[in-house]
Amino acid sequence: MRSIRMRILATLLVLAAVGVGGWQLLPSQQDDSRTITVGTTDGVTSLDPAGAYDAGSWALFSNVFQSLLTFEPGGVTPVPDAARSCSFDGSDLRTYRCELREGLTFPSGRAMTGEDVKFSFDRVKRIKSDVGPSSLLDTLASVSASGRDVTFHLSSPDATFPLKVATGAGAIVDREKYPARALRTDNGVDGTGPYNLTGYTKDKQATLAPNTHYKGAISGTGRPVELRYYGDGDALEKAWKGKQVDVATRTLPPEVLAGLNASDPGQRVSEADSSEIRNLYFNTRKASPLHDVRVRQAMAWLIDREKLAATVYKGTVDPLYSLIPTGITGHTTSFFDAYPQLNKAKARALLTDAGVGLPVRFTYGYATGRGSGAEEAAEIKRQLEATGLFKVTLKGYEWTDFQKRWASGKLDAYAVGWVADFPDPDTYGGPLVGTNGTMSTGYSDKAVDRLITASQQYADRGEATKDFRSLQEAVARDVPAIPLWQAKEYVVSSEEVGGGQYLSDGTGVFRLWRLTWI
Repeated sequence: MRSIRMRILATLLVLAAVGVGGWQLLPSQQDDSRTITVGTTDGVTSLDPAGAYDAGSWALFSNVFQSLLTFEPGGVTPVPDAARSCSFDGSDLRTYRCELREGLTFPSGRAMTGEDVKFSFDRVKRIKSDVGPSSLLDTLASVSASGRDVTFHLSSPDATFPLKVATGAGAIVDREKYPARALRTDNGVDGTGPYNLTGYTKDKQATLAPNTHYKGAISGTGRPVELRYYGDGDALEKAWKGKQVDVATRTLPPEVLAGLNASDPGQRVSEADSSEIRNLYFNTRKASPLHDVRVRQAMAWLIDREKLAATVYKGTVDPLYSLIPTGITGHTTSFFDAYPQLNKAKARALLTDAGVGLPVRFTYGYATGRGSGAEEAAEIKRQLEATGLFKVTLKGYEWTDFQKRWASGKLDAYAVGWVADFPDPDTYGGPLVGTNGTMSTGYSDKAVDRLITASQQYADRGEATKDFRSLQEAVARDVPAIPLWQAKEYVVSSEEVGGGQYLSDGTGVFRLWRLTWI
């Protein structure tokens, strides 16, 4: 598989203390047991890998569970983690085999076997949680296991399957601790990752201790870490300024991010480009006021991304004009090509042609306490209503409730951020606009589904570019979603903490073990 070049900028690391010597960059042995606190607004939906498909949950999963494969920092090709080796059997990309490492043990002391791997994948598919990752495994037909050997049988050629295995959807659980047909609901975790979860309070904190029995892709586990979860960016900012956390990430308020200064004393600032995006999704079902494609096309003529990025986000995000973001193979500007400038007249003509009453009334749902979702919703409402063509009712929901509402088709429109599952354009295809995608818009197009399937057959991912370009053109035409912006990655840490620049790099792995005391 040919490597994909992601647009990840060199991270700016600021050593703010004057006169820091080289000897101070070495971790002190006396700090081995000192806890590093990390603050974030990305909450955890579920501690069970079968019941969560969001950035906050997967950030925790990548530390307490292992998958067969993982990604090295900046890497685009997965490498063995719980596996000793993995490869396709033959050239048809339909049979994928892995052999487990020896000596992997769960917290109970029981050795991991291939049956645990089979159990983990089977239950994700079987439970099929509305907010879980089962859609990511849509090409997985069955799994067989014998001893430490595991074989995945795919329903169609899928060159991206190894990348999917490396995600939170591939997290391996202890089959003796998790129910086969239901989600685990206590606060326990039984995995083999570099950390053990020693304490958890939902929406408050997760306490992580290095797993001394870990065997995998990384050379050693890190310092003890406490993840602290905050309801919104303002609360995270207050904790950061009050020195209640040593590291703040995802997400401080836009005005704070915009004001970060590399020369400020007492902190280190990491800023990098990211493949994280945010789209405005539409309920396309017949009962929805946004069912008619012409209504959605009219909205595409009216939303001002440039103003949204400049006002709500203070220039800390970039306007996005296609489903696949800048820096990922196959990126185009399909929405700019189809809707090159704001045009109220064209929007009105589409609505008139659709025969709908004006203004078109619909409800816009957003998650409370998730970045600037409320401010963003208010700005989009203002833009649409200023034309006299739409009347928007805003409703905010707690994150878990918000997920369930969009998954069950109860929202007319809803904006959701998307952190890449893995560094490949396929992560923006099936999950977002495929018939069985996780965004649950009700959108289904056979031609789009064929493009998604066709793109998966190429081991050389560059050969899939034509399919991805056609896919983006179709999305701009049918408008099941409108791309809004592409994020940048910011991590702020105290001058005593190093490694913040390695926390996240677009591969979906949250490397808490890279944090260290300086």
